Amino acid sequence: MKHKSVLLDESIFVINPQNNGVYIDMTLGAGGHTRKLLEKSSPNGIVIAFDRDKKAIEYAKETLKKEYGERLLLVNENFSNCVEKVRELGFEYVDGIVMDLGVSLDQLKSKTRGFSFLEDAPLDMRMDVSKPLTAEKIVNEWQEKDIENILRIYGEERFAGRIAKNIVRSRPIYSTKQLADIVEGCVPRNLYKRIHPATRTFQALRIVVNDELESLKKGLSSSVELLAEGGVLCVISFHSLEDRIVKNTFRDYKSEGVVRLINKKPIVPTKDEIYKNRRARSAKMRCLVKINKKLEDSND
Repeated sequence: MKHKSVLLDESIFVINPQNNGVYIDMTLGAGGHTRKLLEKSSPNGIVIAFDRDKKAIEYAKETLKKEYGERLLLVNENFSNCVEKVRELGFEYVDGIVMDLGVSLDQLKSKTRGFSFLEDAPLDMRMDVSKPLTAEKIVNEWQEKDIENILRIYGEERFAGRIAKNIVRSRPIYSTKQLADIVEGCVPRNLYKRIHPATRTFQALRIVVNDELESLKKGLSSSVELLAEGGVLCVISFHSLEDRIVKNTFRDYKSEGVVRLINKKPIVPTKDEIYKNRRARSAKMRCLVKINKKLEDSND
């Protein structure tokens, strides 16, 4: 199955790429949004694509870079560091930014990365494999109370205590299937009809391993800083913790008079998109436009 970017047409429509514009895809992944930005900003638009996963960058070099050449600039870096990197490339401000917070299908299907319980794999879950913390370290070395806390906070898992206790009791745990089976044995199956019982546990571990929520907070403020007046930011999130951060951050910038919200309620996928791509069902997109760069500069 080929990866399908969620809310692709909707996000590109809102950003409205133009010839000679400069745009950022903060989460390159399989390149769906990057390709569309390049197509719509032809013939001279520039697209800067970030990804902390070296494999995503290497894939883009073999595909998109060969097709679009110097119009595509690839940055192997966490998007939380985007301001410094964009300025190093010679751009002070950009005209549009898209941030798709979903895990790519390539990562989910990998037999070595451990993002999903659908494939039996080592418990890794790192988007940047140079970082030391893995999911295996957490489940095998962290205290039971600490594991319970991350499952409760980042997975919003109501059975966090029971799962943490059984994780510690079942050590050592090395594979995704082993962990998924442990979690499944702790959770009443009839309470999880739409998702696998291990979904929230895997989500929590992935968030902690990659420090995703702190990266998101920094990435959002950096994105607003990089936007030119009239520039647009679209953020696509896939669970409530992410969406809450996006919503609150956008609200704060609006109250400061820095941005205008394009949509008060999040844009969600159509029934047709969800039918074609089940992974789209939890997606929400929030968008803003920068209206007052001077006010933001005065707060620096």
